[in-house]
Amino acid sequence: MNRIFNPIFLLLIFSTILFSFPAFANYTLDGRYVQGGLLIGKTLPGTLVKLDKLSIQVSDKGYFVIGFDRDHAAQSKLQLTYPDGRTENKIIKIVKREYNIQRIDNLPKRKVTPEKMDLVRIRKESALVKKARDRDDARTDYLSGWVWPVKGRISGVYGSQRILNGKPRRPHFGVDVAAPNGTLVRAPADGIVTLAYTDMFFSGGTLIIDHGQHLSSSFLHLSEILVKEGDRIQQGDPIARVGATGRVTGPHLDWRMNFHKFQIDPQLLVPPMEE
Repeated sequence: MNRIFNPIFLLLIFSTILFSFPAFANYTLDGRYVQGGLLIGKTLPGTLVKLDKLSIQVSDKGYFVIGFDRDHAAQSKLQLTYPDGRTENKIIKIVKREYNIQRIDNLPKRKVTPEKMDLVRIRKESALVKKARDRDDARTDYLSGWVWPVKGRISGVYGSQRILNGKPRRPHFGVDVAAPNGTLVRAPADGIVTLAYTDMFFSGGTLIIDHGQHLSSSFLHLSEILVKEGDRIQQGDPIARVGATGRVTGPHLDWRMNFHKFQIDPQLLVPPMEE
């Protein structure tokens, strides 16, 4: 005898199966889940995003970025509160990295241990840098992608700790590219110039470009700066020239990146340096 199935009964079975599985996440994350890494996210417009206790800017199209510090903890909590009030939490696991130790000797004593007369200048310059990195709007210039600002031998890497004249110092938070004095530096991504300073105590000629949502690039030891504060920059635009200003032993570009209080490894965002 053939069985006759009630359509309503079939609908109930299908609904039970469907809702027994968790809903798909309304966001994506793309990038490197490592210390010093940067992730680009996409979610529903109007979503509130937090990384641990840090509020994250979200664009009107739902794009956002999150980053991890050099010594970031093994995991962080990502919280998303969607426009309809639903909340989603994700534990992000972050891979620990090993860092190099570099020794640099024969630096002028004043550049390793500044004299009291230098401290006022250093504090003033640090305040300028902090202000330039503190911009936090919804622009998504980082979506232009990333290219090397200059080509050359990599002479210093992110996270390495330098021992200057035998004394351990703060870790290095950028990537150094050795190049002849005067070599043209190009913008690695779109952005707005927030600082153009020709002679800082430690970093010499210093340029900062904001890429949106509290993400910025800094270019140090420049011999010449070709742009001014407020300029709108596109990827590949000439912005400066390599130099040997500030605390250095030779001409090179020190490229650094910051996301809020975190130092990001620029080398994770670009393809391998060409031979």
